[in-house]
Amino acid sequence: MAFGDSDEDVALGAAWHKFCDRLKAAGDLAFKDTSPANALQRADAFRYLMQNLGQAYDLALETKNTRYPMIHPFCGPARKLGGDNADFVYLQAWIDGASTYRIAGDRGTARFINFTVQGPRPEKDVYYGADHPNLHEPFGDTPEANLTGDDLVTEPDGSFVLYIGGKRREPNWLPTTPGSRKLFMRQGFDSWSERSAQFSIERIDMREPRPMPTPQDLIASMQWAGDFLTGVMTDWPDRELEIGSLFGEPERNVFPGARFAGAAEQRDARRGRLIVTMPWRLGPDDALILEFADDGEFWMLTNMGAFWNSMDYLYRPVSYTPSRSAIDSDGHVRMVLAHNDPGVHNWIDTQRFSEGYLTMRVIGSRQLPEVRITVVAAADVDSVLPGDTRRATPEERTGQLHARFDAIRRRYRI
Repeated sequence: MAFGDSDEDVALGAAWHKFCDRLKAAGDLAFKDTSPANALQRADAFRYLMQNLGQAYDLALETKNTRYPMIHPFCGPARKLGGDNADFVYLQAWIDGASTYRIAGDRGTARFINFTVQGPRPEKDVYYGADHPNLHEPFGDTPEANLTGDDLVTEPDGSFVLYIGGKRREPNWLPTTPGSRKLFMRQGFDSWSERSAQFSIERIDMREPRPMPTPQDLIASMQWAGDFLTGVMTDWPDRELEIGSLFGEPERNVFPGARFAGAAEQRDARRGRLIVTMPWRLGPDDALILEFADDGEFWMLTNMGAFWNSMDYLYRPVSYTPSRSAIDSDGHVRMVLAHNDPGVHNWIDTQRFSEGYLTMRVIGSRQLPEVRITVVAAADVDSVLPGDTRRATPEERTGQLHARFDAIRRRYRI
C-alpha cells in the first residue's frame, strides 16, 4: 500500500503539508518586533509555540466532538496562553445547544470558581468595533450564562451535580442556546492549602461509542490547528497592545490606573473580575517597587513573558495573592520586581527577562487599588523600603519555594 491507494490520500497529504507550512510561518513570528531580542526571551518564544503545539490537536480534534464532551486543561505549569493567571486553573469543554450535559464531582476549596456557557464567536471584537478583529480561537466567545461558587449548591462533603442545557433542573443548572459552543471553567486560588475541584462531564443520553474521525474530520482539524497556532503567535501581545492604544497605551513601568480599569470593566463585568496589565522593562541593575493599600479585596498578581504567557509559577515566585503576601504596618503591600532575590518576602522574579507584563486581577469586585510604581537601583531596594517590611532569609526563601512547588503540584495532580 502506498500514497494514492486511498481516495483521500491527496486531500489528507495536502492538508498536512499546509499545516506544516503554517507551523513554520508561526515560528517566524518568534522574531517579531514585540518579541524581545535577547537569547532567553527568544528561546521562550519558541517554548511558548511548542507548548501550544502540544494542545492544538486536543482542541481541534480529540475533544472537539460536542456529543462526546471532554474537559481539556487549557493552561498549566507546562502550557501558557492568553494572559493566563498563575493562580487560576483553566478548563474548557466544547458543547452544543442541542445536548444536555451533566458535570459531577467535588467542589474543592478554591476561593473562586465559576462555570460559564459561551456562545457564538463573532468575527469582530464585540467591544471595540469593526476595525478590531476578534481574538483567535478558542477565545472571543460571547458569555451567555454564568454560575459562581457562591451560587453552586453542594452536599456537605463538597460533592455537586451541575446540568448544562436542556430543561431546567435543580439545584444547579445553566441554560444553553442554539449558538452555545463552549463551557469555560475557572478556579482562583488564594492560599496554598486550598484544594482544586475535581469533576467530569458527560452527555446524559450517550448510548453509543464515539464515532471514529473521518478524513474530513482530520482535514478540518488541521485547518483549525493551523489557525490556532497562527493566532497564538500573531495576537499575543499585539492585539492587547492595540486595544490598549485606544485608551492611551500605558508607558512601561507605569501602572495603568483608572482609565484602563474602565476599559477592562467593559470586557470583564460578566466574568466576575477586573484585570489590568502593566508592561515593564528593567535594566540588569534595576528593581521595580509596586505599592498599594490592602483593602481586603481578592487581588492577584502574575508576571508574564513577552507573549503574555505566565512565567514559571511552579518553581519561581512570579505570582502573589493576599494570603501569601506580607503587609507592612501601614496597611500597604509592597512588591519588589527584580532579577535577583532582594531579600524581601514579596519578591516577584523576572526569570532574568529584560521585559514583560505584570497583570493585576481583582476577583468579585469592580474596584482597582491605586498602585504606585517606583524604579530604583537594585542595590538600593533595602534602604528605600520601610524598616518593618518583611524580609526573607535564604532559608525562608527555600521554604517559600517548596510551599509553592508542593501546592501547584497538588492543584494539577502532577
